[in-house]
Amino acid sequence: MSQFPPITRIITGHTKDGRSALSEVGPLPTVVELAAIPGTVFHEVWATGESPARVDNGPDPTTGPLVLPPPAGGTRIRFVDIPPDTEDFLQNGSARMGDAFEEIGDRAASTVREHSPHPLMHRTESIDYGIVIDGEMTLILDDDEVLLKPGSVVIQRGTNHAWANRSGAPCRMLFVLVSGTYDPALAEQLAGH
Repeated sequence: MSQFPPITRIITGHTKDGRSALSEVGPLPTVVELAAIPGTVFHEVWATGESPARVDNGPDPTTGPLVLPPPAGGTRIRFVDIPPDTEDFLQNGSARMGDAFEEIGDRAASTVREHSPHPLMHRTESIDYGIVIDGEMTLILDDDEVLLKPGSVVIQRGTNHAWANRSGAPCRMLFVLVSGTYDPALAEQLAGH
């Protein structure tokens, strides 16, 4: 499934008398390779459903269907392994993007159009921190792009974008997604696009 090492998740909690304890140490329960984009693997680490986040010994929020954006008012953290772009994907990928975004629970996030700069163009109403862990990635925006290397951190502020892997080798990125709300003036501008 992935050429990268598996993720080990350590979850802490509290005993009945309030002492700190390990609740879980082990592999992630939700690791999904997308059928529409083979080699793309989502590793779901954790999510919160509100802010401030409830601090408790509650159930694992990562089990269940894969969902791209964070919960309304919440956060999501995941690793994503992204394979190199292929000529076939660049030529024919746009036709599969509806299916790909359907697999990750947000078909409406896809913004790909006939002349989009990349088949994975999409937008979510969130602030996302994207960190390259291993490999290289190119961030593509409507009118700009930048090469990212290990240690590069992207602060994605609800913009239309895609991740293009032009390196010839897989890339692993860490994403922390924070639920957001577009500024009303920006929301009006985006409605016209």
